Amino acid sequence: MEKILVIGAGGQIGVELTLALREKYGADNVIASDIREPHALLANSGPFVELDVMNSHAVSLLVQKEKITQIYLLAAILSATGEKNPLWAWDINMKSLMNILDICVEHKVAKLYWPSSIAVFGNTTPKDNTEQKTVIEPVTVYGISKYAGELWCQYYFNKYGLDVRSLRYPGLISWKSAPGGGTTDYAIDIYIEALKKQSYECFLGEDTYLPMMYMDDAIRATIELMEAPKESIKNRMSYNLSGMSFSPKEIAASIQKHIPGFTISYAPDFRQQIADSWPNSIDDSEAAKDWGWKTEFDLDKMTEAMLENLKTVNRM
Repeated sequence: MEKILVIGAGGQIGVELTLALREKYGADNVIASDIREPHALLANSGPFVELDVMNSHAVSLLVQKEKITQIYLLAAILSATGEKNPLWAWDINMKSLMNILDICVEHKVAKLYWPSSIAVFGNTTPKDNTEQKTVIEPVTVYGISKYAGELWCQYYFNKYGLDVRSLRYPGLISWKSAPGGGTTDYAIDIYIEALKKQSYECFLGEDTYLPMMYMDDAIRATIELMEAPKESIKNRMSYNLSGMSFSPKEIAASIQKHIPGFTISYAPDFRQQIADSWPNSIDDSEAAKDWGWKTEFDLDKMTEAMLENLKTVNRM
């Protein structure tokens, strides 16, 4: 019987991942935790613990008490937010990971999931179909912390045999939870504003291509990775993961198929420089080869799903 702890369950990924894990493993076997009160979607769906991942003693006691077999560590300070206070972001992103790595070894936790990001790539990385192994020189504190974290994950696997697994997420798009301070968050806000105002001012330029993924695909990829046989996991840093790539101009055109009067304008800000340092598209062939990853959503299928769900939830 698996007993799973999700740390950072109130975030953009955490909410949907926790719900999916509860559906699969049973609500009582998936403990959601966060430093904040439970998200509305999680409040009555299973156990919740208010937990600060920086308090390693409290986390250790919980893992021991509940006999946790898997941990999903999702707590992090994202790219745009991290640039406003780099040392704070570094401290939280790195110390939280080191705390959990040590706790997993101490209590013999069977599996650890920790997400990385396309933010590990930088200006010197090849832009198109970026390969798994390539030049990596991140330009944000978020990207620096994620790349350092990948190396620590590999170290703990090699030194202690800890079964830690990771994905380099592209920009993630969801209707269930609010954006968390990332550079790709325009691709969530644009759908909300399209329904509210039929217009949107984008903080990136119209031809800024970025790798993106609908949250349903991201959740499925995460669970498929964690359920893959141990011998199938050849990469102990973090797997490239790809869904689709598009620009603000293209997502606007996709929305206009459903809302013909929708208009978009552009006012690039400091996030443009971050976006320009990231790839246009990602090669995730190693994930496909090792554990059978395959995306399901393209841009138009995602647009249809986002607009329909947002209308239902917000009665727009």
